[in-house]
Amino acid sequence: MAKPNMKSKIVDAAWELFYEKGYNDTTVEDIIKLSGTSKGSFYYYFGSKDSLLDTLSTILDENYVELEKTLDESMNSFDKLMYLNYKSHEFMEQKIEVALLSSLYSTQLTAKGDRNLLDQNRKYYQLIQKIIEEGHVRNQISRDKSIQEITKYYSLCERALVSDWCLNRGSYSLAEYSREYMPILMEHFRVKE
Repeated sequence: MAKPNMKSKIVDAAWELFYEKGYNDTTVEDIIKLSGTSKGSFYYYFGSKDSLLDTLSTILDENYVELEKTLDESMNSFDKLMYLNYKSHEFMEQKIEVALLSSLYSTQLTAKGDRNLLDQNRKYYQLIQKIIEEGHVRNQISRDKSIQEITKYYSLCERALVSDWCLNRGSYSLAEYSREYMPILMEHFRVKE
């Protein structure tokens, strides 16, 4: 039986190659070689290269785990949300080929089964909800709406920014555009000090 961390090695290697070589030019053999795994291990976890596309939410959530470690506890809760938005969009811009991200978003729109980007059990949603709840307690994020409603709006704004970036084929910096416009989109929820 394969080792527990084998799957994450395969996923990490695949996404690194997708970014460097493009999805179409990356082979299963390339992924196996970079991950230092075997063909048997690859096919134990994934039926094909295409099935790796469903791991985008995993890659993004691993980034959120790392970002959470960098948060300054004394930072204003609203500012934490803006920081996470900027850093996550910077990660996407630097690590995920825009054409691949575009096709992944489009497959989420047409998927008949689960849409893993919307899975409320993801680290992404847990972290955003935690910060919004903290913002409610600290009176730094408005209580006009529930934590769930603000989380839904926040994620909607993030997806809108990413979708626009994809539509424009990455012709501008997603991170910098998000740094400028996400605070405007979320302004209603900021409690003035």
